[in-house]
Amino acid sequence: MKLVSYKTEDREHLGVFVNGHIYNLNSCDKLLPDNMNEFLQGGEVLMERAKRVDDQIKEGSLQAKEEIFYELLAPVPHPASCRDGYAFRQHVAAARRNRKVDMIPQFDEYPIFYFTNHNAIQGTGEIECMPDHFDKLDFELEIAVVIGKKGRNITAAEADSYIAGYMVMNDMSARTLQMEEMLLNLGPAKGKDFSTVIGPWLVTPDELLPYKVPAKDGHVGNAYDLKMTCRVNGIEVSRGNAADMDWTFAEIIERCAYGVDILPGDVIGSGTVGTGCFLELNGTGLLNDPNYKVQWLQPGDVVEMEITGLGALTNNITKADTDFSILALKK
Repeated sequence: MKLVSYKTEDREHLGVFVNGHIYNLNSCDKLLPDNMNEFLQGGEVLMERAKRVDDQIKEGSLQAKEEIFYELLAPVPHPASCRDGYAFRQHVAAARRNRKVDMIPQFDEYPIFYFTNHNAIQGTGEIECMPDHFDKLDFELEIAVVIGKKGRNITAAEADSYIAGYMVMNDMSARTLQMEEMLLNLGPAKGKDFSTVIGPWLVTPDELLPYKVPAKDGHVGNAYDLKMTCRVNGIEVSRGNAADMDWTFAEIIERCAYGVDILPGDVIGSGTVGTGCFLELNGTGLLNDPNYKVQWLQPGDVVEMEITGLGALTNNITKADTDFSILALKK
């Protein structure tokens, strides 16, 4: 099942995406809420009701009316929180190699994550950036999960049952702001807090069963063979696979939930896949060729991310009509 959040006029709604069309779930079953947050609060009971509606639409036994005029939103427009992991060893190793430092051994000891701004979640469409964001503006190609039920002190062996679904994620990054703050051992903060993009819909785990593969040796949890690509202005710049995650989402959730509640609607990103950002690509390019032409996102660029089974997430990069700069305020 593919769950979508969308807007008609000034109201947000919850629907299913079936064969290229959106159908409102509340119109099909009045016991289903008309927004994603309330739906996720209902846990497995409401998820099963929604799946029955989805099945009935697909088999033609329910004559649902499709939505015609709508604006597609982030699948979870108002997440309870947003964490981002660091699960792909290839990305971490390449980034460190490009900085001429050794791979950090602690990467293989435990999964880590940071909290980002859950109020800056966006879906398909325009991403408006400030002037300072364009000082090395970057994408990050990731896969994300949404938590579907409350839990605490969850083991990795049981953690996959807490996942309501999967999405494409673009962790937008303003590298100059990010690196400036991280010199003081804090952040990434301003380098990340302006936009995190998820979408185009929330895909329930049952749809990914055909792609399931074993987790890497010594790891616990579900893993999936899902091709991940990113195109900028129609040109492929990044390619990876979700199966290359060294830390599984189950292991990341285990750490997230240690001594604290995870809640329905929490979003957790995987971290960047190998080759999944310009920071890594530029660094590797310059390491191999001093004349390598670096690339960063510019106003007018179109970023398209696609993951097998999860769909394609497309965004247009625009610049705010202002000259206001916090980089210029440095003492």
